Amino acid sequence: MLLRPVGRWVIDQARELDRGLAELIAALRQRQTQQIVIDLADLGALDTAGAFLLARLEYQFISQDGGKVAWHGVDKRNRALLERVRDVIAVEMDHRPPRSTILEDVGETVLSVGADARRLLLILGGTVRELGSIIARPRTFRASAVARQLEVTGVRAVPIVCVMSLLIGGIVAQQGAFQLQFFGATIFTVDLVGILALREVAPLLTAIMVAGRSGSAITAELGSMRMREEIDALRVMGLDPVNVLVLPRVLALIIALPLLSFLAGIATLLGAMLTLWLYVEIPPVAFIQRLQEAIDFSTFFSGLLKAPFMALIIGLIACTEGMAVRGSAESLGRHTTASVVKAIFMVIVVDGIFAMFYGAIGF
Repeated sequence: MLLRPVGRWVIDQARELDRGLAELIAALRQRQTQQIVIDLADLGALDTAGAFLLARLEYQFISQDGGKVAWHGVDKRNRALLERVRDVIAVEMDHRPPRSTILEDVGETVLSVGADARRLLLILGGTVRELGSIIARPRTFRASAVARQLEVTGVRAVPIVCVMSLLIGGIVAQQGAFQLQFFGATIFTVDLVGILALREVAPLLTAIMVAGRSGSAITAELGSMRMREEIDALRVMGLDPVNVLVLPRVLALIIALPLLSFLAGIATLLGAMLTLWLYVEIPPVAFIQRLQEAIDFSTFFSGLLKAPFMALIIGLIACTEGMAVRGSAESLGRHTTASVVKAIFMVIVVDGIFAMFYGAIGF
C-alpha cells in the first residue's frame, strides 16, 4: 500500500493529521496489510510534530502489527529529522513499564512495606538516641524549636479541631436521640455521647486531623529542605538533622495531641449538649447530671492515653517521608500524599490495638 503525504505536515495541522492516521491504521489492520510505502516526494513542509506522526505510524505498524515500512522521496533534511524523532520514540516505548501481574504487585508492596519499616525504625532510633543525649546534656535541648513547632502544630490547630468536634458531637447526639426516642430512652443519649466522645471520637478524629494538617506540613517542609540540599548542609556543618529537625517536631506533636484531644472532647460534649437541648429539650443541667453518672475518670483517661502514641506515629511517618524526598516536585507530592495516608492508617490501627487492649483488661 502506498502512502503519499502532501501539503504541510506541521504542528498547526497535527490534530487533523493524527485523526487521519488513526483511521488509516484501523483500515490497515482491517485489511491485514503487511507492507506500506511512505513517499515524501510531494511533501510541502515537515516539522517535529509531523515527523513524530510519521515515525509513530512506522513504529506502530512494525512493532504492533508486524508489518514492513519502506521510505521513498526523503531528502537529507527530512531524513535527519525523522531519524532523530524515530530514536526518541523507540527509547520512550522501550522504557514504558511492563504490565505486571497480581503476584508481582503484591511482592512489590511487601518489599516497599519492609523498606518503609526500615526507614521508620532508623528515624525512631535516631530520635531515641538524641532524646537520651538531651537527657544527659540538658543544655543541648532546643526549647525554642519545640516551642515554635508546638505553636504551629498545637495552638494554630485549636480552632479547626474545636469546630470539627463541636459539629461531630452535635451529629452523634442528634442521631442517637433520634433512634433512642422510639424506645423512650432519649436520656441515655448522654451516656452514648459521653463514652463515645471521650474514649474514641475525640482522640481519633483529632489525630486524623493532625495527620492531615500537621503531618503533611512536616513532610512538605522537610522534603523541600531535602530538595534544596539544606539537610546536607546541616551535616556539613556538623549538625545532626534528627536533632535539629525531627526531634522538635516529634516532641511538639507528643505534647500537642493530648491537649488537642482534651479540647476536642470538651467541644464534642458541648456540641452534644446544645443539640440535645434544642432537639429533644434535655436541659444542660440534666445533661451534666446524667454525664456525671455515665462517665468517670477512667473514661476520660482512656482516650488521652492513646494520644501520645498516635502523635509519635504521625511524627515519625511525616519525618520519614520528608527525608525520603528525592529532588523533584513529583517526589515531594508523592511522599506528602503517602505521609497522610500512612499516618491516618496507622492511627486507626493504633486505636484498634488500644480498643482490644482495653477490652482484654476490662478498662
